[in-house]
Amino acid sequence: MFSIINTKNAPIPVGPYIQGIDLGDIVIISGQIPINPVTGKIIDDQIYKQTKQSLENIKAIVKSVGLDVKNIVKTTVFLKNIDEIDLVNSAYKLFFTENQANFPARSCIEVSRLPKDVKIEIEAFAVRY
Repeated sequence: MFSIINTKNAPIPVGPYIQGIDLGDIVIISGQIPINPVTGKIIDDQIYKQTKQSLENIKAIVKSVGLDVKNIVKTTVFLKNIDEIDLVNSAYKLFFTENQANFPARSCIEVSRLPKDVKIEIEAFAVRY
């Protein structure tokens, strides 16, 4: 049994995909880009702010199924410019620290381009335990 995740607290997908899927013990969150869910607009062009917004979107999705940041066990970060990794790491560290969560396992991949020409996209897996 599974359920499709659709929350107003995260951005509407920009393509033919869903925000996430709840498989019971595992929740898979589609890649989130730095769109403000209220305005539907890409936020600031700074990588630090884009990282923070992408993570907040993931948080909104996990919370919509009764989980929290603590339940996130794996992320994949897609970066347009790997030279900005220090700023990404700074925002990433602060996000998990402020949410009193352990850092999840993570992969980081540099890509040539992302949807809407943003600088970052982050996908995640969360678990119920």
